[in-house]
Amino acid sequence: MTQTPKVAPRFAALAELGFACVRGLETSVEIIPIDNAVSKAIATRPAMGTLVSVTLLTSARARAEEAIGRAFEEMDRLIAIFSHYDPASAASQLNSVGTLDRPPRELAQVVSRSLRFNRLSNGAFDISVAPVVELFKGRSPGSLPSESEVREALELVGVQRVAASRKRLRFDRSGMRLTFDGIAKGYIVDAMARVLKRYRIKDYLIEAGGDIRASGTKERRLPWAVAVQDPGRSGSFPDTIHLANGAVATSGSYERYFDTDQKHHHIIDSQLGVSPQFSSSVSVIAPNAMAADALATTVFLMPPEVGLKFVEALRGCECLLIGRDGMQVKSRGWPSTGPTRK
Repeated sequence: MTQTPKVAPRFAALAELGFACVRGLETSVEIIPIDNAVSKAIATRPAMGTLVSVTLLTSARARAEEAIGRAFEEMDRLIAIFSHYDPASAASQLNSVGTLDRPPRELAQVVSRSLRFNRLSNGAFDISVAPVVELFKGRSPGSLPSESEVREALELVGVQRVAASRKRLRFDRSGMRLTFDGIAKGYIVDAMARVLKRYRIKDYLIEAGGDIRASGTKERRLPWAVAVQDPGRSGSFPDTIHLANGAVATSGSYERYFDTDQKHHHIIDSQLGVSPQFSSSVSVIAPNAMAADALATTVFLMPPEVGLKFVEALRGCECLLIGRDGMQVKSRGWPSTGPTRK
């Protein structure tokens, strides 16, 4: 998903999973006057395997620049907690040792909320699937693990073996690991939004690849327009929505494949150890980016009819599913405004 079709190829080209932080970069803010009173401020930086951008309207340039800078500082701070590229991060230490005393409040929150999403989805959303995902990631291109290797990795999966509290995070079985790829990016986007709110910014759009959080309106009091990209057709935008106060996130099989047949990708069923083949992408609207992120991953794991009923039972949530054949399935309240032409 993207705010405008023009920037979509940039985001698609950088769409790799993970939470690597590109440090040493200054946040350059572009100011575009709209009228005598209001300007648009825009800043974009590479992070979390994509491009992260903040766009806002302001009548106070200095305050807007400081707000954007602080929002990106908050992003960097949280990436340092959740990154699995950095062996010193709290998430890496937890996965390495299997226990973490006095974890950062943010890590404990995300683990706790992940367990809540697991219960809500009857086990579909499972952050303990990391050993199976890593089994596929760690092989040479085109080389897939054997069934026995997958079964062995599945023995390390199960959030019922994760003990979580504010004082300690602990695994009940050696070798377990957690992945936050399906929830942490949304959590970070929400944290950036809270920074903007502290600076009394009311009209903004934050985009981190497929995770978007919006508030208020853009110039001329128009709603923020978000185009949904067809993962199977570059440059194709089969639908557009207007987003005012909420979030939308997209999960798709197109982000990374482990085989030439494109049947094995980064989203894996924690019970079966295989990638679902129901959809090519799922977009979910929710009140906040963390929920949208987790729910998009969850629905992607479900058959379309099951995922549709699941989302429609949740207050304030809607979804759009694009099948591998290009067919679209929408929830009753999905706010479609029609396709966008390139």
